[in-house]
Amino acid sequence: MPRDQGIGASSKRREDVRFLTGTGRYTDDFNVHGQRYAYFLRSDIAHGTIKSVDTAAASAMPGVVRVFTGDDVADIGGLPCGWLVTDRHGEPMKEPGHPVLARGKVRHVGDPIAAVVADSVEAARDAAEAIEVDIEELPAVIDMAAALEGDVLVHDEIETNLCYDWGFVEDSREAVDAAIREAEHVTTLELVNNRLAPNAMEPRVALGDYNSATDETTLYTTSQNPHVIRLLMGAFVLQIPEHKLRVVAPDVGGGFGSKIFHYAEEAFCTLASRALKMPVKWTATRSEAFVTDAHGRDHVTRIDLALSKDGQFKAIRTSTLANMGAYLSTFSTSVPTWLHGTLMAGNYTTPLIYVNVKAMFTNTVPVDAYRGAGRPEATFQLERVIDKAARELGIDPIEIRRRNFIKPDQFPYATPVALEYDTGNYQATMDKLIEMADFDGFEERAKESAGRNRLRGMGVNCYIEACGIAPSNLVGQLGARAGLYESATVRVNATGSVTVMTGSHSHGQGHETTFPQVMADMLGIAEDQVNVVHGDTANTPMGMGTYGSRSIAVGGAAMVRATEKIIAKAKRIAAHLMEASADDVEFADGSFTVAGTDKSVGWGDVCLTAYVPHNYPLDQLEPGLEETAFYDPANFTFPAGAYACEVEVDPETGAVDICTFAAADDFGNIINPMVVDGQVHGGIAQGVGQALREYAFYDSNGQLLAGSYMDYAMPRADDVPSFAVDHTCQTPCTHNPLGVKGCGEAGAIGSPPTVVNAVIDALQRGGYSVEHIDMPLSPSRVWEAING
Repeated sequence: MPRDQGIGASSKRREDVRFLTGTGRYTDDFNVHGQRYAYFLRSDIAHGTIKSVDTAAASAMPGVVRVFTGDDVADIGGLPCGWLVTDRHGEPMKEPGHPVLARGKVRHVGDPIAAVVADSVEAARDAAEAIEVDIEELPAVIDMAAALEGDVLVHDEIETNLCYDWGFVEDSREAVDAAIREAEHVTTLELVNNRLAPNAMEPRVALGDYNSATDETTLYTTSQNPHVIRLLMGAFVLQIPEHKLRVVAPDVGGGFGSKIFHYAEEAFCTLASRALKMPVKWTATRSEAFVTDAHGRDHVTRIDLALSKDGQFKAIRTSTLANMGAYLSTFSTSVPTWLHGTLMAGNYTTPLIYVNVKAMFTNTVPVDAYRGAGRPEATFQLERVIDKAARELGIDPIEIRRRNFIKPDQFPYATPVALEYDTGNYQATMDKLIEMADFDGFEERAKESAGRNRLRGMGVNCYIEACGIAPSNLVGQLGARAGLYESATVRVNATGSVTVMTGSHSHGQGHETTFPQVMADMLGIAEDQVNVVHGDTANTPMGMGTYGSRSIAVGGAAMVRATEKIIAKAKRIAAHLMEASADDVEFADGSFTVAGTDKSVGWGDVCLTAYVPHNYPLDQLEPGLEETAFYDPANFTFPAGAYACEVEVDPETGAVDICTFAAADDFGNIINPMVVDGQVHGGIAQGVGQALREYAFYDSNGQLLAGSYMDYAMPRADDVPSFAVDHTCQTPCTHNPLGVKGCGEAGAIGSPPTVVNAVIDALQRGGYSVEHIDMPLSPSRVWEAING
């Protein structure tokens, strides 16, 4: 293996060659002979009773193959929810149906009422416009507090809008209440975690292709986890045996969580292809994406932090309203509960914590995981209230955090919200941050800003997240309806090159670069001798896909376990060739040697022998060199870090300019520093977008007022500075073979409270008594706060 390759090298991303030269192959690039095109007629009102759907005129239009309505798909299953939450009273959550096409009622703008299949997209669109729909409009419920009152019901059959009332840890509730009543100081903050639209670069696409000769169906789709889509759609929606259903997710242009879920359009195109015995394709427009892709966040929270006068945390209590939207998306119910409540300890030794979450249905687009998924919501609450408490008590915001950090000698550390952190060093990341962010020079910079009539502020934040959610037997007890392992098949070819078939899916993470680095390190071969295959259920082992920063920690661990099996078998082959005991054979740098001798045989010789077994122990070993492993983690991994942001605020306009941003992260062992840098950069940019720009907001009638890029403000290049990132503070994970932790979501978790803390600091330093501004901190909101 070349010295500049393997674990720890900044190998260039090999997949970028095809992306940058326009030769990537995305789902919309797939076309099948004879395919037809689907177009969905969607509701333009948020809530109403469907009186009639007349498709006669549409069906008679040129090029139309068939028009489908809810009645035509009434005999198939609805879209399933993948996580059953039990409420604090021991009752299961309310789980209303989620039809593929609306029946009886429409429940949000964008709800599909009918689908036209035609010879062209244009013909299908024209026919959809000819469908006559009679809908009796009903009042829409958008506000979560109003939804709890139940005057307007999104789903009449469940007789409430409350999905669940979850409490954790319920047994600690009284103790937490008592601690807050008796505390020397209590800081309270009410805040909103703004609703976001995911806006992946590539809109969603689905292409169903049925082969009547074999009764086999292939779905090409923009998915982060094709095996899960095959399982959910095949078993629960369309009742297609898994061996007759193939799901292919080729190159995917970003997901950020929104492409984890099973969507109605996937099920419809598969169903229509089987019904019509012809391929059926749908490609979302950007306008459709805004009202059909699952949104993220949308929490309203009150948090109470009890402290001693010297800033020691005594108890935390939170009460959150979480928006589910009109239907339960695939993993929506887990986000405000187990992915959020269990992270409320943060990096700190707070002894008592109670989290209450009320999730409700509203007439809005369903809400589910978005980059970070519950962890950003928890971090935002915690780090904002800590900053407010520091001001109230007159303690430096860094110092108050240091006083409450879990210390290195306290690991493994059991939190009061059921997690056990295996390792970490929060003092080290804070020390690194102070070095990076030049706190000592801040006052001089603030003076320079004041000379230009600008207010300068510095905000800090500490975060921890739980990645690679596991183990399966535990999350099963908590309501997960799927396993959370990962898989890999490692196939060594006769000439020594290697193919890795993984259940993980790459849609920007760099698997095709980083996975070969691990293989090169283990086998002593060049990285270009390793090929990674993913995204096709026909040629990869059953896996759970990519989300929650799990790929290298879980998928990579499965690959390591399979490779360890390869090496063990290869040692036995090498022992035979060298006439030695396998126990005496050592393997390093691509060469097998017999301990204490000069005997050796190369990797390539052993591989060839495995497939040309002329001199081979056939009575002891099968030919070939291929192994599969499934890896189910013993615990989460717990990356953590400290961030600092420096801003300038224009008091005349409220405009916020981010001057610098520094991130000191602990990701455990690093496979590829350059790839990690890119992941953190992207996450911070998305977090800055949430903090300053993005908001998917509705009016009282349920119309999405930010349904295009004219109204939904994505972060631009001039909104984000050059980020200073560091990941040299490494405390390796103790329970996976690579010692790695996740890195893909950290930036999006740590940056929003950092930015908001910086803006509040700037305003307070400028003499304005502003304690909080809800995201996004747009110029108008900041100006309004300045001017009372």
